[in-house]
Amino acid sequence: MFEFVSVFVMGAVISGGLIIAIGSQNAFLLKTGLTNNHPFAAATVCFIGDILLIGAGVFGVGALFSIESIWGQMLSLAGAIFLIWYGSNALKAAIKGESRLSVDENESKRTSLKSALLMAFAMTFLNPHVYIDTVVLVGGVTAGLEQAYRPWFVAGALCASATWFYTLVFVAKKLANKLNKPKTWRIINALISAVMYLIAGRLLVDVIPYWF
Repeated sequence: MFEFVSVFVMGAVISGGLIIAIGSQNAFLLKTGLTNNHPFAAATVCFIGDILLIGAGVFGVGALFSIESIWGQMLSLAGAIFLIWYGSNALKAAIKGESRLSVDENESKRTSLKSALLMAFAMTFLNPHVYIDTVVLVGGVTAGLEQAYRPWFVAGALCASATWFYTLVFVAKKLANKLNKPKTWRIINALISAVMYLIAGRLLVDVIPYWF
C-alpha cells in the first residue's frame, strides 16, 4: 500500500510543480477569479485539459514505451534531462528573485461565458509547453511504472491539478498580493527546483541499470 501512496504523491508533486510554473495559464485564472469572470467554468476547462493530456501521457506515451525497451529508456532519459533543465531554470529564478505573477487591472474585464471558455481553451490547448509538460514529460516519468501504479499516479496528478486550479480562481483576491511578491516566488521556485532534481535522479536510477 505504501508503494501506491508513494506513486500518488509523486504524481501530485510532479503535476503541481509543472502547473504552478505555467505562468500564462495561471495569470488568466487569477484574472477570472479577481473579476468573477466565470471562474468555475474557466478552471474546469483547464482541469479537463489536464485529465486528457495527463491521461495521454500516462496511458498513451508512458504505456507505449516500457522501461525495458530502448525507446522507453530514451524517453526516461529525455525526461530526466528536461527535469534537470527545468529545475535549473527554477533555481536561477529563485536566486534572482525577480519572478512574480502580476495581473494588470486594465486587462481584468468581465467577458461573456463563451469568451471565457474560449480563452481557457486557448490557454490550455494552444500552449506548446503544456504538451511537453503533461504528455512527453509525464510519459517519460511513468515509463518505468507498472500498469497497476499508473492510475495512482494519474489520481495524484489530477488531485494536485484540481486543487491548484480551483483554489487559484476562488481564492484569487487573497492570493493576488502574495503571488505578486518576488519573495513568494523565490520559495516556490526553490521548492520546484528541488522536486525536479529529485525526480530526475529517480529516473536516472531507473535507467542506468539497463545500460551498465
